[in-house]
Amino acid sequence: MPLFQQNMKLTFYKYQGTGNDFVMIDNRDLKLSKNNTKLIEKLCDRRFGIGADGLICLEHPENAGEDFKMVYFNSDGNESSMCGNGGRCLVAFAKFLGVIQNSASFSAIDGHHEAHIQDGIVSLKMQNVAGITANDEFVFLDTGSPHHILFAENIGGMDVKKEGSEIRYSERYGQAGTNVNFVEALGENRFAVRTYERGVEDETLSCGTGVTAVAIAASKKGLTTSDHIQLKVEGGELEVKFRRNEDGSYEDVWLIGPAEQVFKGEIVC
Repeated sequence: MPLFQQNMKLTFYKYQGTGNDFVMIDNRDLKLSKNNTKLIEKLCDRRFGIGADGLICLEHPENAGEDFKMVYFNSDGNESSMCGNGGRCLVAFAKFLGVIQNSASFSAIDGHHEAHIQDGIVSLKMQNVAGITANDEFVFLDTGSPHHILFAENIGGMDVKKEGSEIRYSERYGQAGTNVNFVEALGENRFAVRTYERGVEDETLSCGTGVTAVAIAASKKGLTTSDHIQLKVEGGELEVKFRRNEDGSYEDVWLIGPAEQVFKGEIVC
């Protein structure tokens, strides 16, 4: 049996959240096989396909009380860990499809999420965070995806692809690797962020789990006392809110920012 129907006509939508762009598929009919990594990689290819940082399928929920299921693939065609901006864009897509109105409850690879959407701004509740590694050199934590964070100066002049790749493939993180964030303080509660994403294997204009990790890392290191952080990424502006517990863990974590439909199309594959 072929992994997908030959000459299949596939309807897709393109969404972006602060420059992090995604191919969106309404896959409630399971027309797109999630096992076909080569097809998914081709659809994400910016020269031979549609072009995107990743592909996201909206599918029927598996859990009672939820509105839909999120299945996310990196541009290399492999199913990946949680994508914050992708989750926000999927909420906007679900509203467009009429699956939800102004609030959502859904599952992703890292578990249950809640979200709200108003005037094109999507607020996505992320997972609680604990087990943070923080030292003088870097901070490491998992916000649904793993993130290595370096605070520096003049990050605008950095070769993010080169330096990020070296850390991503270092012995410290082994075969699984990690995402890498370079961060510059712009104020007491505002930070600039540039991110190298594994799976994309390059710098992206924005990373939702990355800025979430950066906000928490800044709090953990005492670089801010605020629980509402502004993040400037290459593709725009995002916000992160959280509650810090006395034991050093973080709860009630929200990623907030715009999500926009760019276009709709059909592709024969």
